Amino acid sequence: MCLLVINETTGRPALPRRSFAIFTPARAIRPDLRSQRRADPGTARARMLRWLGTHAFFLMALAGGAYLRWTAVRGYPGVLWFTGDSYFYLGRALRPHPSPSKTLGYSFLLNLMEPLHSLTAVAVVQHLMGLAVAVMIYLLLRRAGLPGWAATLVTLPVLYDAYQIELEHLLMSEALFTFLIAAGVTLLLWRIRTGPPWWLALPAGLLLGYAVLVRSAGAPLIPVILVCLLLRRRGLRAAAAFGAAAAVPIVSYMAWFHSAHGGYGLTYSDGLYLWGRTAVFADCAKIRPPMHEDGLCLTPELKQQGYAPGHLIWRSEAPPRVIYESTVSPQANKVLRDFAIRAVLAQPGDYLRTVADGMGKAFSPERFPYPTAATEALYHFPSDPQIFPGGKSWGGGHSALLDAMTYGRTATPSRVVQPHADTMVAYQRNVYLPGPALGVIFVVGAAGTLLAPRLRRTVLLAWATAATLLVFPLASADFDYRYVLPATPFACLAAGLFLAALCAAVSRRRGSRDERRGDSDPATAP
Repeated sequence: MCLLVINETTGRPALPRRSFAIFTPARAIRPDLRSQRRADPGTARARMLRWLGTHAFFLMALAGGAYLRWTAVRGYPGVLWFTGDSYFYLGRALRPHPSPSKTLGYSFLLNLMEPLHSLTAVAVVQHLMGLAVAVMIYLLLRRAGLPGWAATLVTLPVLYDAYQIELEHLLMSEALFTFLIAAGVTLLLWRIRTGPPWWLALPAGLLLGYAVLVRSAGAPLIPVILVCLLLRRRGLRAAAAFGAAAAVPIVSYMAWFHSAHGGYGLTYSDGLYLWGRTAVFADCAKIRPPMHEDGLCLTPELKQQGYAPGHLIWRSEAPPRVIYESTVSPQANKVLRDFAIRAVLAQPGDYLRTVADGMGKAFSPERFPYPTAATEALYHFPSDPQIFPGGKSWGGGHSALLDAMTYGRTATPSRVVQPHADTMVAYQRNVYLPGPALGVIFVVGAAGTLLAPRLRRTVLLAWATAATLLVFPLASADFDYRYVLPATPFACLAAGLFLAALCAAVSRRRGSRDERRGDSDPATAP
């Protein structure tokens, strides 16, 4: 029996006062539920176990990658040294001054860490950056819907490639460069299907802009990503925020560069690198350069030596070093760039063949001693301590050895500790991403830009980042194995996003098929 109470004033049924509790907004009681969950240790423990179970495969892979990097730190206390570049970056960290040959974004990090007086701290930070890149890829793939085990497989080349780990241990800019780009791309792709709002594109632009200061080869990424953002629906605000933010660190650096060298730019060295790229095939009979550029063509004797462009530009007998007192002066840079552009326009087929040859090396099963055997050897974990050149100055000021001793407060800036060093040497001989596998990853990502259901623009941004990082150094300088490694994480990300799109499409088809089956089943009477 139900008792109905009538309100005498309105003539409508009246609810008991207690009944109004059912209309209490959910937000009002949610804090109480949350506090109960926090107070219940069993619930918190269950949630933690569920989280661990969800990400178990990746956490195990991440722990393995961290252990390998810890082994490298124990085997090589401090850092590994790349002849020339490492000395330069460290010298400019101790004596900051804009250089006409390289941007100093990486030296700024070294300068920031200089009060620690620890080269080992630098290596640890760079290894943490490498692990963070894998974490960001994994998070994006999970947000795209890829299962945990599959997302983990995609991150394995980043976590376990021995050459990636060795590059992180070098006192070189690539670890920071890759980390900054990965962080920026993560922000841009965090909203997988809708694209980034302007407030996510803004910090992404700052990160990508600073990446250009770490390595000027990142400059083409800015327009490439802008185009990718504009291709999205309502992407204009995000593109504007990204472009404006990216310009801030670049323009600031150019102003600093102008204060020291009288011209606005990042470096005066792009002409030298581009000359080296074209000099190996340039034929003055076809180019017909003006008289003041005629001497930049290689002599038949020098051409016969077959020097790689990345090695040729440092040879004392190379024409730019014979003609100019400084190959990174504004005038030399202008003339060298003009000669190279003339060579490309006069011999486009030869130019494309040299770029394709570099891509062939990147995807080849064989590892070449290129640009020289000595340079390629620097990408391997050594068995003996490295020897510093005596009496030579990089970055202005003291010798390379004295700079290393000053920065690290150590008398032995290069050490090898056994058996950990031998462990990494043996590991590198057997565990790395082969060139053909990298080629397959690029092909899968490229397919995703055309075929990924509902994620084509997302895949495009990741794949375009990888392709730009791979091709631009080949087109503007020369092939080098350390130029390939920063492209690998983004190629893996693009391939993984394509797989996530395929998984989602298969799931939707199964769901619609089951729904049709349910509709076709005859109704049964109770």
